[in-house]
Amino acid sequence: MAVIGEGEGHGGFSLLHALGAGYGSSIGIDLSVKVRLRDNEPSKIADDPNGVLDAVVDAWVAAGLEKPAEELFWQARSNVPSGQGLKSSAALSVAAIKALCQASEVELTNAQIVDIAAEAQISSGVSMTGSVDDAWAAIEPGWKIVNPNLPAAEGILMEGEFPEPSDWKVLIVLRGERELLPDAQRFAQVAPQFEKAISAMEQGALTVALTENGRATSNALGDGRGRRLANDLLVWGARAAGISGSGPAIASLVPSFNDSVLRRIEQLAEQRGHETIVTDIWTE
Repeated sequence: MAVIGEGEGHGGFSLLHALGAGYGSSIGIDLSVKVRLRDNEPSKIADDPNGVLDAVVDAWVAAGLEKPAEELFWQARSNVPSGQGLKSSAALSVAAIKALCQASEVELTNAQIVDIAAEAQISSGVSMTGSVDDAWAAIEPGWKIVNPNLPAAEGILMEGEFPEPSDWKVLIVLRGERELLPDAQRFAQVAPQFEKAISAMEQGALTVALTENGRATSNALGDGRGRRLANDLLVWGARAAGISGSGPAIASLVPSFNDSVLRRIEQLAEQRGHETIVTDIWTE
């Protein structure tokens, strides 16, 4: 045998950072990780420096599920930049669990998949909270505000779709490798600054939430350059901009009907030495 299972998970950007806000919320974008699970060793195995895939298998077994083969080998193809705050680890975890489900002929609910993904992300050390909101964004379109301290099926406080997603382009500015690591104590100290983002989410003002969450996150990280660049994106014509996850990438929203503004923002960001990605909000 060779390929015994396949799966896919989507990247995304943050609307609420769980460390600072207490609740997490992310939304998926049209960037994804696709994995293949094999029972024989391929010529090229998946690059997984954080050991997320091994952690997924361990979490799968800890959930009382059997491995589909004694030895498991992974292949992965991704266009989600890693280590940027764009939910690549959650996308990889979800994709791997889907592949395990297919290989094992096991049906799990999305909530069960999110729970296993959260356990894998904590045990591999890539997340302090389990990134439950990121895993939801990887497996379902739309947004959810979640309590990361509850099982996934019980932790959804609010949910909805992004209004008129076709009206927007997601422009992502990449700023190189992550240099600033999140510190739970610093996030706790600036927790009141996340209130504006929480209030915006409650009112359905998702663009405001993206910007306010990004500002609070930049303060928690001590990333003044990131905050200034996000502000510049707004001056250049973006309707919302903020650090995603714990950075360093900045996600922004630009009206899709205004190609000239989108091109101008891309050019200005690239003139400063930053790579950009333009994509869409993920819909069914």
